[in-house]
Amino acid sequence: VQLQASGGGLVQAGGSLRLSCQVSGRTSSSYAMGWYLQVPGKEREGVSCIGADGSIAYADTVKGRFTISRDAVKNAVYLQMNNLKPEDTGAYLCAIETRGICDNDVMMGTALDYWGKGTQVTVSS
Repeated sequence: VQLQASGGGLVQAGGSLRLSCQVSGRTSSSYAMGWYLQVPGKEREGVSCIGADGSIAYADTVKGRFTISRDAVKNAVYLQMNNLKPEDTGAYLCAIETRGICDNDVMMGTALDYWGKGTQVTVSS
C-alpha cells in the first residue's frame, strides 16, 4: 500500500489550499484516513480524520476552516484548507487505518497502518 500526498505550497495568510492523498495498492476503500501536521521540533499533531462510515473529526485549531472528504471511486482523500494561518505551516502527512474507524487513536496518530510522505504547506503572514 502506498500513499501519495500532494497539493501543498506557499500561500499568504487567509488563502486556501487543497491537499490530496492518493491511495494505491489497496482496492478496498474501507479504511479511515487521517491528516497530520509535522513541524520540526514539535510533536506531530492530528488535524483531521475520516472513517469508512463517513465519520469525521477535526482538531479544535482547524474546525470551521478545514474540510476533509473522500472519493471512494478514486480511492483518495482530500483536505480543503481555508483561511490559512501562519501556525498551519508544516509538513502534512496522510495515513490510513485499516479498521476503518476515525477515533481518538487515529487522531493521535497511534493506530495507523500505512503512512505517506508529507506535502509542505507554508503560510506567510
